[in-house]
Amino acid sequence: MKVRLLYPEENPSAQKPLRNAEILTADLELETVMAAMASGDPFLWDVAHQTLLLPLRDPELIRYRQQAVVDCLRQPEVIREIYEITVAAVEDERKRYFGLFRDNPDSTLSGGIRLLGLLVPMLRRVRAVADRHQADFDSAAFTEFFSMLQRELSDAYLGEVETHVRNLQPRRGVELAAGVGRSGEAIDYRVLRPRRAGWRDWMPPVLNHSSYSFQIPPRDDAGFQALGEMRGRGLNEVANAVAQSAEHVRGFFRALRSELAFYVGCLNLAERLAAKGEPICIPEVAAQPEQVLSAIGLFDVALSLHLEDRAVGNDVVADAKRLVFITGANQGGKSTFLRSVGLARLMMQAGMFVPAESFRARTVTGIFSHFKREEDATMERGKLEEELSRMSEIADQIRPGGLLLCNESFASTNEREGSEIGRQVARAMTEGGVDVFYVTHLYDLAHRFEIEADGEVLFLRAERLPDGSRSFKLREAGPLDTSFGVDLYREIFDDSAFDAEPARSR
Repeated sequence: MKVRLLYPEENPSAQKPLRNAEILTADLELETVMAAMASGDPFLWDVAHQTLLLPLRDPELIRYRQQAVVDCLRQPEVIREIYEITVAAVEDERKRYFGLFRDNPDSTLSGGIRLLGLLVPMLRRVRAVADRHQADFDSAAFTEFFSMLQRELSDAYLGEVETHVRNLQPRRGVELAAGVGRSGEAIDYRVLRPRRAGWRDWMPPVLNHSSYSFQIPPRDDAGFQALGEMRGRGLNEVANAVAQSAEHVRGFFRALRSELAFYVGCLNLAERLAAKGEPICIPEVAAQPEQVLSAIGLFDVALSLHLEDRAVGNDVVADAKRLVFITGANQGGKSTFLRSVGLARLMMQAGMFVPAESFRARTVTGIFSHFKREEDATMERGKLEEELSRMSEIADQIRPGGLLLCNESFASTNEREGSEIGRQVARAMTEGGVDVFYVTHLYDLAHRFEIEADGEVLFLRAERLPDGSRSFKLREAGPLDTSFGVDLYREIFDDSAFDAEPARSR
């Protein structure tokens, strides 16, 4: 039985976790998102971590999951019911039958029988859910899953399994049959189907003359060993078959738990956002190699999970733009917007919904972040050297079709030097087929691209209202040669007498 809720076929072996997973997790505050998906469950957290950091690249695979997510959002009670059955099966099996299968055929047989006795009723419960709700699901993932349950777990099949489990329960021993070899040795051992006990079976062996029997003396160790070997040969084939069947059912429940856990995590996150009135949407995956990224109401889901109120969303149309500069007032939402772009791409390529009213983008081959860091505490190298080293590592890994998120990169040096380094990095990346979103306060850097870009670069600016407050909205506008230092001064010192004119950065 194949679950196939995450992939229509086997899990692609070529898929590998992101090499920069730890850095990306920190820069995008992914742990906040994963914690919301987990809702306190360590297993859900692990699945969310693995899935978000193993982004899909095939649009068809993404759509396969998206359709399943839509089904889950429409039928959350059904998904949670199946998941609870699955968790109960896995946890009960672990607590009661861990380490049960051993080399001894008796132990293997009894362990397999008891495990099947536990899990077969759980299979019936999952099949019953499929019978009740199959018509309520439209996605290929769940319709095929429910069809598989009805096809492979028919009443006749489950009844036969339960009959075998009852017949193999150890009661008054096991009846074996064997043939005789050329040298008089016993061969072709097999277990006989248990027969109903008649009145002769309850008679003491001395009075029962319907069959031949013998008894081993209590101190005949060799006799007991020989009898045990005969019993083991007879049980071995049956024990192996029972153990394989039990392992197959156990593997099914474990796979079902892992794959359903992703969708339960999506439900947990969606419910957290719905409680705040935050919008979510199923993103449109653009055809390759179309250069597309457009969104309405895109917001930073990690920030929203920290806030009591809703987060501010932004609209962006970056179609046919490989380079996007984000400039403007400090604390105006630039870094927040950058994180929202990275999180939305990761969530889309995991097959999830995204935090926006609408979102359309193509897939990327990899997501990399280059955010400013604190000074090296060991003082082994300067801040600029550390930034250059990290960018060199990214350059070694990033491939055409990738996405690079720069947040105040190369701001640790003077404006002229930082602007020149940033210009060369941005130019090299875009010429190599990489999309770049660059948050910067380096006016020379952004302004030079504004002069030379000829419409190929998108410029967004964080809005500053006339009274100096921030709307946290980004508008399509070129960079300004001002740092708005007066706003920071007033925020820190509350000096209302300070000149209202913005401070110039140059």
